[in-house]
Amino acid sequence: MRNSRVTIRYAKALLQLAIEQNILEQSYADMVLLDSVFKQNKDLSLLLKSPIVKTDQKLRIFKQIFESKIGEVSMAFINIITNKKRESLLALISSSFISLYKSHKKIETASVTTATPLDDTLRKEVINFIKKHSHDNIELTEKIDEKIIGGAIIRMGDKQLDASVSKAISELRQTFNKNLYKQDF
Repeated sequence: MRNSRVTIRYAKALLQLAIEQNILEQSYADMVLLDSVFKQNKDLSLLLKSPIVKTDQKLRIFKQIFESKIGEVSMAFINIITNKKRESLLALISSSFISLYKSHKKIETASVTTATPLDDTLRKEVINFIKKHSHDNIELTEKIDEKIIGGAIIRMGDKQLDASVSKAISELRQTFNKNLYKQDF
């Protein structure tokens, strides 16, 4: 719980600084890059959590990896976090920043799971359906899961619409498992 408060505070500070310096989009791109690097490279996350590796070595590693790829403010932010011995929280801070950015820009993330990839017309229909139930901009992520057989599962925030064939089959199974026969004797 404490880590989440700390990460949100650091993310809010970076968001406010980015807004003040008019570099919000660049900072967002930097945090998306950081987030993807941390998710793809578990060794880097383990290195940051290691107390054996000194702070100056961690700073050199960050400079080698990110200096040419991210902006000055984001690099200075990473330096501050690392000097305060909070580098193990950078992955969570970048995720928190992305969430805060999306809420600031009123972007709602929705995911659609289908058995086959969506074509452009179906994708537009899904986005229009989601926009009817939300006033925010929509960022759609698509997932493919052959287990649902057909149809789609749409998730947006804490809401879910399950119109998959596998759910319909499951409901039919439950209905048939009930003994609807009443014996009259």
